[in-house]
Amino acid sequence: MKILVVDDEELLVKGIRFNLQNDGYQVVTGSNGREAIELARDPDIRLIVLDVMMPEVDGLTACRTIREFSDVPIIMLTARTEDMDKLLGFEHGADDYLTKPFNILELKARIRALLRRSGGLENQNNRITAGSLTVDTQERNVYKDGKPVELTAREFDLVELLIRNPNRVYSRENLLDLIWGYEYRSDIRTVDVHIRRIREKLETVPAEPEYIMTKWGVGYYFKA
Repeated sequence: MKILVVDDEELLVKGIRFNLQNDGYQVVTGSNGREAIELARDPDIRLIVLDVMMPEVDGLTACRTIREFSDVPIIMLTARTEDMDKLLGFEHGADDYLTKPFNILELKARIRALLRRSGGLENQNNRITAGSLTVDTQERNVYKDGKPVELTAREFDLVELLIRNPNRVYSRENLLDLIWGYEYRSDIRTVDVHIRRIREKLETVPAEPEYIMTKWGVGYYFKA
């Protein structure tokens, strides 16, 4: 399934593309509104992530133009929070709006929701099971041996990312970028604290984890 991502922030585009490709999507990218319009003509595009403030042609104009020939879902990204901007986005044909900085998992959840409503996703399995753990990605619940485990929003985001990508090692910097946002890189100890709390809740013996593993000198991963 092909998704178009257009934003003039190169680092942000790389992060979104990395995450969506990890989930099995094919990702096409652009850096301005003119490219967005041309790339959106690809009949295989199933969803568009479009920044509002871009060079050459702004995102709102690009969205309105794309709506002249395509009805695929469009998620607008903006650094501004004014309600009028959001209303303008919807009037120009946007389906959803996300304000920067945002959690990448929230973006992915909105993408899945829009694809599901538009028929782009069928038979989506919202439960992931590994050993005694079950993660419900739609209801954002985690169960151990069938019993619910109370996790904070950030803890759940970490668990979901790791369990969706078993045996893939993420550095602390990677996790800060993906879970907290690429602008929050001031204290990598934040990741260690959250991993410790997750282990205390999910592991039978936290000091000898079965699921959330450490790759010494590199980072963390979920053991398949």
